Amino acid sequence: MPQIEIRTALATDIPYLPKIDHHSVSETVWKMAWAENGGLGATFQPAPLPRPLKLPYPHDPQNLLDTWQRRGLLLVAVHDGLPIGYLAAEPDRPQHGLWLTDVVVHAPWRRKGIGSALVLTAGEWGSERGLRQMVLEASFRNGPAIVFAQHLGFTFSGFQYGYYPNGDVALFFALPLT
Repeated sequence: MPQIEIRTALATDIPYLPKIDHHSVSETVWKMAWAENGGLGATFQPAPLPRPLKLPYPHDPQNLLDTWQRRGLLLVAVHDGLPIGYLAAEPDRPQHGLWLTDVVVHAPWRRKGIGSALVLTAGEWGSERGLRQMVLEASFRNGPAIVFAQHLGFTFSGFQYGYYPNGDVALFFALPLT
């Protein structure tokens, strides 16, 4: 793998971040079924789509230009001096968690361990600050993000209807920090 540096974002990185390819392509959605017989809860199962679905990014990347200094953590993955990915996170002090709001890797660089390196670095950052878990959010339509979370050891921890501006259901995954 080419040399990739993971570091805290600098002011000079910020203009490049909205230019990173944020879309994803999914071949599955996660269907929800409510518990039967009056029980509480739901199950989610992957269901194949008839064709790959190109998903727009659920957050506006341009917001980074205005909000990056207020983020609890903004990491970048850099190759040859240019950002090719980033992770934005907010500490949730009452819950002792680190909420991963954005994990983005430019399309040509995906599936090379860069997203994993960003998440692992965020986990180290959270552990150093006494946080107990990381929470990762993903749209129910974003199969690759869900598989990514599971690959890193995150487990399903909840969902919320209409969480994203487009009305998508968000699935939440948690990973304990040690």
